[in-house]
Formats: sequence, structure tokens, C-alpha cells
Amino acid sequence: MKHEISKGRGATLQIEGRFESVARERFDDGWGAAEESLPPFRTTVTVERAKSVIQRHDSPDLPFELSLNAYRGCEHGCIYCYARPSHGYLNLSPGLDFESRLFAKPDAAQLLRAELARPSYRCSPIALGTNTDPYQPIEREWKITRQILEVLAECRHPLSIVTKSALVERDLDLLVQLAEDNLVQVFISVTTLDADLARKLEPRAASPRRRLEAMRTLNEAGVPCGVMVAPVIPFLTDAELEHVLQAAHEHGAQMAAYTLLRLPYELKDLFRDWLSTHYPLKAEHVMSRLREMREGRENDSAFGSRFSGKGQFADLLAQRFRMACERFDFRREDKSLDTSRFQAPARAGQMNLF
Repeated sequence: MKHEISKGRGATLQIEGRFESVARERFDDGWGAAEESLPPFRTTVTVERAKSVIQRHDSPDLPFELSLNAYRGCEHGCIYCYARPSHGYLNLSPGLDFESRLFAKPDAAQLLRAELARPSYRCSPIALGTNTDPYQPIEREWKITRQILEVLAECRHPLSIVTKSALVERDLDLLVQLAEDNLVQVFISVTTLDADLARKLEPRAASPRRRLEAMRTLNEAGVPCGVMVAPVIPFLTDAELEHVLQAAHEHGAQMAAYTLLRLPYELKDLFRDWLSTHYPLKAEHVMSRLREMREGRENDSAFGSRFSGKGQFADLLAQRFRMACERFDFRREDKSLDTSRFQAPARAGQMNLF
């Protein structure tokens, strides 16, 4: 299969999802069609009418019970994104479709308000950015994340944010308001400080330098903002672990976390092809080390190890992270957010008693 590099896109394959019954592949019909340039992938956004927006989780690996995603698909195009296979449920490709055929939930804030108003609702911090980035480029126009923050601020509801975008600075007014009552914490994900590597890994995300600037802006404004070194990729980014943590420390971060690269379902094929296209001499070394850290497999979904791996090299990585956190005085666990201030919104058609 021919590797193709599309400017501004991460995936090098338009791979079929695992639920598809047929596969499509370009071939030469004698007229040179296989060598013709395909039209550029343009980003399209489809409105999704969701019935609810809060997802509940019971995984012991996750520091939160509730999450919310305003979008499906992500234009950042990060080749390593573990959410890519979810596009298969929409009969779309986890490859280029994931980063170019997006879905937005414009009613998300309204649905959130309704769910928070239910008598049975029990307040627990809501995590934004667990599947796709809440501040990906289309958020500039759609402003759905902004509307969600407005509802949460009004209800004094705690939340956390993970993003690779400097667009988070736009909502500084709301984040400062929430931070004053210990209702928010932000993690900015930094995979590498190498701008050239970042451009290939995560082509439409903010540059590493710009993310660090946003980190400084939030911390100086009183919004607790830490660093998420994710994912750590053997032979590609793992040597930068301490450098990323040091840079984050210099930009005011007091919290840190990391995760090892995960390759569920179709992502294994996408990532292998990306490696062969951009770093052919490192490709087998990267995959071999990953298998070593995943007990011979290319992915491990087991609780307790899926984010960190197992074995000698996984233990060494954890030790390096722990020592660096001690050196830079990082808190390794999330700060507990205040759930006691929550004020449920009035239900539709219901008047306040007082």
C-alpha cells in the first residue's frame, strides 16, 4: 500500500474501520490512476443531536468518574490518538476521516444544564478532553466548550481540562472565576519539545513553545495548570521526559502526569505506517520496545498497566518520572476539587422556592 503524506494531516492511511465488511485500495488500471494526486482532505463538520452529554466511567485507572466531549473526531490529527478507532462506530475511517470529518454537539451546554438539574444527579468533577480535544481548531467558530464552561461556572461545578491547544487562554475569564473557588484544574499535554517532530506527530496542534506559553499564562493568572507528558513513545520521545518536565516547571506547572503510548484496534496499523513513512530506520526499534513493555503485544488494555506498561523499561520510565517530579517539586496526583459549592440549575418550567 502506498504511503501518502497530506499537508497538515497526521495519518498516512485512509484505513477501513474494523466494522467494515469491505476494504478499498488504490490500484493502477493502466492509465496511471494510482499515481494521480487526490484532492486535499477538507475539514467538514456535521451537527450531532445527542440525547445526553455526560459519560460515566468506572475504570480504576481514571482519576474521574464523569467526562464530557463536545466533539467527535479531532482536527489536531495526532497520529497516536487512542480515540481514532471510535470513528469506526460511525462507519468512517480511523485514519484521515477522524481528523477531517468531525461532529459537533451544539446542544451540549443545554443538555448539560438539564442533566445537572436532575434530582438524582450527584456532583463529581467533570473531565473535558478525555476523548477529543475540547479546544481543537473548530472550537474557535463553534464555541461549544465556552458554553459548557459558562454552565459549569454558573452552577459552581468542578471540572478538569486536558488540551494541546493555546485556545484555552480565550476562556481565562471563566477559568479564573472557577479557580478562585477551587473548581478547576488544567493539564496541557506536551509530547515533545522538538518542533519538527511535533509537526509530524500532531500537525494541527499548537507548537510545543506555544503550549508552554499558555501554561505560564494560566498559572500566572491563578489557574492551576500542570503538564501531561503524553504519550511517551520509545526511541522517539522518551529521552525528552525530563526536559519536558523541566520546561513545564519553568512555566509555572506544579502538577505532572505521563502515559505510555497505547495502540488499540486500528491504531496499530496507522501508527506502524506513520513510522515507516516518517522514521523508517527507527520503526522496528519503536515497535519492538513497545511489545517488550506490553508483554509481547502491541497493545495492553488491562487495568493497572495500560497507561504505564510492564517490565524493565516500563519500570525505568516510571522511576525516571518519579525522580524528575521530586527534583522539580511536582505534585503527582490531581488536586482535590471542591464539590460542596455545586448549585443545581433550576429545572425547565420550575420556579425557585426562594
